[in-house]
This record gives sequence, C-alpha cells and structure tokens, in this order.
Amino acid sequence: MLTTRKIAENAIVASLYFVLTIVSTPIAYGQIQFRIAEALMLLCFYRKDFVVGLTVGCFLANLGSTLLPWDLVFGTLATLLSGLAIAFLSPRLILGVLYPALFNGFIVGAELFYIVGLPFWINVGYVALGELAVLAVGYVLFLLLSRNKGFMDALRAEPSRRAVRW
Repeated sequence: MLTTRKIAENAIVASLYFVLTIVSTPIAYGQIQFRIAEALMLLCFYRKDFVVGLTVGCFLANLGSTLLPWDLVFGTLATLLSGLAIAFLSPRLILGVLYPALFNGFIVGAELFYIVGLPFWINVGYVALGELAVLAVGYVLFLLLSRNKGFMDALRAEPSRRAVRW
C-alpha cells in the first residue's frame, strides 16, 4: 500500500543516492567507477519498495553523466533491474551483491562499448569489479547494521528479512 510515509522514505533514499554520487563524481562515472551510492542497493533486500527510491536517485544522479541521454536510460535500467533482483530473487543478502555487478557490468559495459567505443569485455570487467568492491563494503556495513534492533526498526525492514544470514 502506498502511503505518505513510504513516499517520504523513498525520497530520502533517492536523495542519499543522488548526494553520494554527486560528492564522489570523479570516481562515480566512466569505465572504472566506484559509485559509492551503489552500496545502498542492498536496502532493497530489507524493503522491496526502496527499488523505487534507488531508481529515482540513480536517474537524477545520471543527469551529471557525460553520456547523456544514454546513461539516463541504460544506467537507470541497470539499477532498476538490480534492485528488483535483490528484492525478489535474493534469499540471502550476500546474493544481493552479485546482481548489481552483473547488471551494471553488462549494461553499462555495453553502453560504453557502443557509445564511446571502449572494448566490451574490458568494460564489463571494470564496471563489475568496481560494483563488487563497493557492494562488498556495503555488505559488511549492512551485515553489521542488521544486528542493531534500532536500525532495523528505523528501516522498517520486512519481518522475514530482519534476521540476516549470510
């Protein structure tokens, strides 16, 4: 059910994604990227509705990309697919680390190949490795935070996702 509270919470998530990307602009775009905001993708594991906030945040952050309008479409699509996969296909948080690496690696890698002319498989590898690095840090952070009842209550995590196992 869509409530004012959920809209506000998703707006906060979108804002966090946007701000984290903008403040890390030098490393957030391009072939070798470490988009720190991507660690927030793991929020989709706890709350499926955060897919919306993260997708909107990515779209807004991609307005700063040098690959407009392509990054608005394909970069945002990669985030949307990653969020949906984490929310609906991940029985464990650790699997949530893999989806953004795969989707961003292949989609953004293909975008860089077709738009900029950079080597396809090298793009896929670089983007996926950058994603894995950021999400590994995010995984450890969320694993630690998930043990904090106050954090989980504030997050309003779905009951089935509160007890995070590997």
